[in-house]
Amino acid sequence: MTFTIAPGASAQSPQADQQDQKDLEWWRGAVIYQIYPRSFQDTDGDGIGDLKGIVRRLDHVAALGVDAIWLSPFFTSPMKDFGYDISDYRGVDPIFGTLDDFDALVEKAHALGLRIIIDQVLSHTSDQHPWFAQSRADRTNAKADWYVWADPEADGTPPNNWLAVFGGSAWEWDSRRRQYYLHNFLTSQPDLNLHNRAVQDALLNEVRFWLDRGVDGFRLDACNFYFHDPMLRNNPPFTGESEVPRANPYGFQDHVFDKNRPENLDFLRRVRALMALYPGAMTVGEIGESGERALALMAAYTCGGDKLNMCYSFDFLAPPFSAGHFRRIVERFEAAAADSWPCWAFSNHDVTRHVSRWRGEGRDPVRLARVMAALLLALRGSVSLYEGEELGLPEADLAFEDLVDPYGVRFWPDFKGRDGCRTPMVWDAAAPHGGFTTGRPWLPVPADHLPLAVDRQSHDAGSVLAQYRRLLAFRRHHPALVKGSIRFLDSAGEIIAFRRDFGGEGLVCAFNLGTEPATLELPEGLAAEPIADLGFSGTIRDACVRLEGLDAVFARL
Repeated sequence: MTFTIAPGASAQSPQADQQDQKDLEWWRGAVIYQIYPRSFQDTDGDGIGDLKGIVRRLDHVAALGVDAIWLSPFFTSPMKDFGYDISDYRGVDPIFGTLDDFDALVEKAHALGLRIIIDQVLSHTSDQHPWFAQSRADRTNAKADWYVWADPEADGTPPNNWLAVFGGSAWEWDSRRRQYYLHNFLTSQPDLNLHNRAVQDALLNEVRFWLDRGVDGFRLDACNFYFHDPMLRNNPPFTGESEVPRANPYGFQDHVFDKNRPENLDFLRRVRALMALYPGAMTVGEIGESGERALALMAAYTCGGDKLNMCYSFDFLAPPFSAGHFRRIVERFEAAAADSWPCWAFSNHDVTRHVSRWRGEGRDPVRLARVMAALLLALRGSVSLYEGEELGLPEADLAFEDLVDPYGVRFWPDFKGRDGCRTPMVWDAAAPHGGFTTGRPWLPVPADHLPLAVDRQSHDAGSVLAQYRRLLAFRRHHPALVKGSIRFLDSAGEIIAFRRDFGGEGLVCAFNLGTEPATLELPEGLAAEPIADLGFSGTIRDACVRLEGLDAVFARL
């Protein structure tokens, strides 16, 4: 390893001495609450959330009973992709505050028992980053090959058929170098050339900066995009089902050469070697895939204990909704990655909120939110919850003139982009903009979100928020749910049932994802005692589980 230790920094993070040495694998089974800083809480009236606002609302997060928070990017950026286009890896963008504000956030979170996970975008930078400014200047400077450059074809067209996630060719012409550069996302997000060891070293030093500042882990954005095929071979066509919106031709290609490359494994080992210098520090990778390839990548990136701690894919962030679908995904992961650990999520800042995504076929949104919270928190793995999920917020239906997401603007109206899941949190139903800001919010606060505000739900025992608090407390006090094994039980229809076992504790967890009452016969000899006061009406009597529509039951073995 050739990355350097910053002057004055030790090989041990400042928080290492404070780590719970009894459980350096705190992340295994942890519940992580994702905060999208722009939309959480504004304190200065500019309509954009900030770090001081997060500090102000951390008590709400701690009261939920989660273990950590994940902060989406707050780094210096021109905000073409709202922080996922970084121009300074070590700076806090002024719209969010200062490094001192970040330090105060870390201090407050740790005092509340919350660990801090931050995004790291290592596959690309902003075109405003000094590295790219130097790289594009000419073909001979010291950073000339820090990005992916390629000559045009003889007729001036791009070097191959690769497409960008946000539409169009993945290649952009640069008149100074008279070459194309690769961008898997926006043209203003040039891809770094991680085949260059010096680039890897530089990125690892950026990661180290935040470890030295007290963070406990990283969510690695688009971690299967780090490497490209150096031969620049064309992608073949793809004829299967893609998680990409149908309006986007990106889904027409089988992306075997512009991402998902085997070279990625060695770099992930370098990341893990750095993390090992900071006991208790962890990584969770985002894999921009679904289906069999996603599960294979999750297994490859997390197996063996020498790469990432855990990963998540888009399998549960997509429309399919059935007991069979959820069971198949978990069972396939368990079969493919027996020594790995997953992180499951139903919603995040990139997809339609799951209460809206899965609401079809007459499903009541409150019952749906409650039963899916129970299922998510009962699965083997860690869990990521997205801000507002604990309120049962639906997707916002925005007008075209309200959109700011370049992805949505490009493919409107067939695909409305990601703004609908990024609207501000609602704290106070009677306050302007739900208590998010005193100014004009960067995205409008939907009227149908106001009745779901935190203040309306906090003292309602039947609310979605109360259900999340109950379930999180229940999970925290049952090791079988946090770190136990999972074994599915035979079931039919829309019932999904399994047992969780750990350290002598056994639980049966059963869920009816259908809207009509259903029953399940437990295996012969399996005696289970229902656990009350979890807000569900499911019962077990004489080995027969009875569930109402969108209902659940937990029982001790």
